Amino acid sequence: MAPLPDGFSYAEWNATYNGLSFGIAAMGSATIFFWLQLPNVTKSYRTALTITGIVTLIATYHYIRIFNSWSEAFTVASKDGGDYEVKLTGAPFNDGYRYVDWLLTVPLLLIELILVMKLPQAETVSLSWKLGLASALMVALGYPGEIQEDLSVRWFWWCLSMIPFCYVVFTLAVGLAEATSKQPSPAAASLASAARYLTVFSWLTYPFVYMVKSVGLAGPAATMYEQVGYSIADVMAKAVFGVLIWALAAEKSAVEESGKLLPN
Repeated sequence: MAPLPDGFSYAEWNATYNGLSFGIAAMGSATIFFWLQLPNVTKSYRTALTITGIVTLIATYHYIRIFNSWSEAFTVASKDGGDYEVKLTGAPFNDGYRYVDWLLTVPLLLIELILVMKLPQAETVSLSWKLGLASALMVALGYPGEIQEDLSVRWFWWCLSMIPFCYVVFTLAVGLAEATSKQPSPAAASLASAARYLTVFSWLTYPFVYMVKSVGLAGPAATMYEQVGYSIADVMAKAVFGVLIWALAAEKSAVEESGKLLPN
């Protein structure tokens, strides 16, 4: 929990406010959608889709907490009908909710992808443990740097967190390529590939947002870019990724159901 800088303009405060609101709306609506779709996929894929909804539900809760913390940290008022003036209230802004969220949801994101790909059981268990632990370690190593103002300390923790990050990204981009090619239809293979690469793409935004405060940008502008950047990345990595998981589960369910209807 780092102290907020003073001197926010209304535009900077409002951009962050809207970014957090967008996160709540996207995650909340995605949760409802995923769970409503559970009856429309076969039993084999309901666990993956349930986890998808749990991920966005957890994210919704934490976005509400971040949003409330942001709102409580400021007073916004128009003086004599003029421009809005933004002042700090002295209440702390707790951005640590993001890391609690990531610690819970990032391993689940990877597990839901592995489950929906329907790999052999031994491979599913092995990959779930390896990727889950690596992603949790990545988040845990990133947090100490996030709350530091010393740039050298931030870079140190950034480099450490990139070690498990690179392992997970390599596994998604290369290690799961063979399993993707073995999906039951070209459409399923395409969706599995899209889910893998969306994860890689969205994840690559996090290190760059993390570096915003490490490249000389400071003050309200840095805080705004960080909060909005993380919000956009979260929606891509959870809500949009979840839609691909649902589409893949629905496609594979349709293929399996059609196979059962074929005459022997």
